[in-house]
Amino acid sequence: MKQRDDWHLTDALDYEHGRGDPFAAAVRATRMPMVITDPAQADNPIVFCNVAFQTLTGYDREEIVGRNCRFLQGPETDMAAVAKVREAIEGGHDVDVDLLNYRKDGSTFWNALYMSPVKDMDGTIRFFFASQLDVTDRIEAQTVIANQKQLVEREVERRTADLRAALDAKTLLLHEVDHRVKNNLTMIGSLLRLQVRTIDDPAIASKLDSMLERVDALAVVHRQLYQSSDLEKFDMGSFARSLVSDVVGSSGRTDIALDTDACSLFVDAANASALGLILNEILTNAVKHGFADGRPGKLSLTVRNGNGSGMIRICDDGPGMPSARRTKSIGTSLITRLARQAQAEATWSDNRPGTCVTITFPNNEKQ
Repeated sequence: MKQRDDWHLTDALDYEHGRGDPFAAAVRATRMPMVITDPAQADNPIVFCNVAFQTLTGYDREEIVGRNCRFLQGPETDMAAVAKVREAIEGGHDVDVDLLNYRKDGSTFWNALYMSPVKDMDGTIRFFFASQLDVTDRIEAQTVIANQKQLVEREVERRTADLRAALDAKTLLLHEVDHRVKNNLTMIGSLLRLQVRTIDDPAIASKLDSMLERVDALAVVHRQLYQSSDLEKFDMGSFARSLVSDVVGSSGRTDIALDTDACSLFVDAANASALGLILNEILTNAVKHGFADGRPGKLSLTVRNGNGSGMIRICDDGPGMPSARRTKSIGTSLITRLARQAQAEATWSDNRPGTCVTITFPNNEKQ
């Protein structure tokens, strides 16, 4: 065999341990720990080890040559990683794996093992060449990072659980408060109804009826809040659709045609009561004044969700109301004050015929 071809066979290793072979001499002299094993012999023993390998393991050459590499294993060595090396040897392919190995003095080190077969011209495996690298610092750093990550994840899970429990408790409390408020409003409504039945003066009875309608509107708002899974926002669009049907239905009027075009429109729950009372006031006024004396007509409701703002418009085709008369009414004053409270704006316009009232306000962006 020619000299240029025999470097990968390392024929002289059994006798000269690399002397006269430039490749073997380089392996012997390099600072990277290296060994060569002979699979033709029983148990695939080490037939060559360089000085760097001896320094890494603490064993002398005489204690290494002739032994299988498993002598570096110990009680904490991962057998799954060892199995990968065994499978590579049996399959005749290379392998790259981190192994926990033991030195002669019993101390441990993490060995980044790379092993590959050396074949002759016929493809027969003559040797296995293995390099080692002490990567203990890297493995320990990875272990520290993994442990810290686990600690952080456990702390995040604990705090998340605490926050979730606090939020659940807060939600339960708010539901309970809303439930009690709704019950109190229902009780107030019942008392007003009893009072109305005992009053003979139509003017006073009418005023109490108006107050009763406002209380009922508040009760509806709180009922919808109580049933919601998110107490931070309120669907004013859904509420408006229900309210316009309820107001017209409770009036007993079957000759008022409804035209409803209302999308979902979420607002902050803190403004729900004020906006609910405003809508109730506008709708009840439209039914009372726009369709007075049994006059039939059309009542329209439009709800739109704009860029950061919401709009609700209620229009009737009644005779309209002069602005001088409107500004003196209790309902208009109540709407103006409630609109200011909800950071909203109410504007009246001539519908030709009839009146339109438009309410604009900030919406809730967490939809």
